[in-house]
Amino acid sequence: MKVKENRDALEPEGTSPTNAKTEQEIAASLKPESAEETLSGSPRVERSEAGKTAGELEVSPEESKAHALTDVEGSEAAEVGELQPELDEVLGPSVDREPEPAESTPSVAAEPAPALKVNSFSREQPPQLIKVAPHVLRYWTRRDVLLFGAGAVAALAGAGSLLPQATLERLGVIHENKAWPKKEWFLNRALRIDDDVAEALYSENRLIPTYTKSQITPLKNNYNGATPDPSYIPNWQLELTGLASGLRVSLNIRNLLSRFQMHEQITRLVCVEGWSAVAWWSGLKFDDLLHAYPPTSQAKWVRVESSVNLDPSGNPDPYFVSLDLPTARHPQTLLATHFNGQPLTVDHGAPLRLLVPVKLGLKNVKAVTKLSFVAEEPRDYWAERGYSRYDGI
Repeated sequence: MKVKENRDALEPEGTSPTNAKTEQEIAASLKPESAEETLSGSPRVERSEAGKTAGELEVSPEESKAHALTDVEGSEAAEVGELQPELDEVLGPSVDREPEPAESTPSVAAEPAPALKVNSFSREQPPQLIKVAPHVLRYWTRRDVLLFGAGAVAALAGAGSLLPQATLERLGVIHENKAWPKKEWFLNRALRIDDDVAEALYSENRLIPTYTKSQITPLKNNYNGATPDPSYIPNWQLELTGLASGLRVSLNIRNLLSRFQMHEQITRLVCVEGWSAVAWWSGLKFDDLLHAYPPTSQAKWVRVESSVNLDPSGNPDPYFVSLDLPTARHPQTLLATHFNGQPLTVDHGAPLRLLVPVKLGLKNVKAVTKLSFVAEEPRDYWAERGYSRYDGI
């Protein structure tokens, strides 16, 4: 009786034997699960009556079909998965896609999500639109500009060549020139483009490349007609007109050699016929002559003449060219007296010839006998025969 009373005294109030048993059963049922959770560190899995885990996904017929297709065509599904962002941009709302599951339940083993299959991928797709920024459409390369300009000039020149000569004279295209046909006029118009570029780029600071004596090449006698007889040399004189002093001055070769400093240069002579040669020249600068005998203030051109020039038959055929004064003042423009270290021979224009490296060879007059300074552009031997006037390089 006392033992029972002592046991009753140890039990707390409101606790019955039945309740104590229930608590022990609960504690016993929870202890294994707690240990299992502690060891595994993963969520508890309960088996359902059907033997499936509650954490497994419920697979719909559509998803089962997608999994099957993925297993069979694994490579194609991977490719579609890689192309999916691009298809979203190109196809936009026109592509029908399978709806994604609203909520997924974690599974026992994490598996990669299957790639979405585009149902309408096999059918004909709408054309892809390519957008180009407006500034790209307006962008012209330098080659485009040059080609367009050349085409426009060629079209204008071709159309102009079909006009009557009277119309060309009235428009100012032909100036007192009826010696050459329209096809030569067309050639002259094409050459004029190069002249305009050369004239625009002209600068007294832009020098023609110079060479060494080891680079000298042979220079042929390129008289347009017959080579003059050397009998003119003893009586040769250089006549100057159009001077600011109003005087007419005559100089012989001794005057030039004694009064002016000589300069040497090795430059290339370029012929309009398509050949060139590197030669060693010596002489006085044209600019030094202009300082010693200044032209009138109105003068912009100099007419360079050779009265001893002959035609192919050996008859007198005076040669004359026009030269703008800025070119005459170029530091490399010489009145040459020597060739390859020796006085000029008749073949190369003794005793004085004009050397203008920034011009074609037809401006480099041999056996110069007269310089006339004028305000208007003078006549030019080759310009009257269909060639250009400026002849710049």
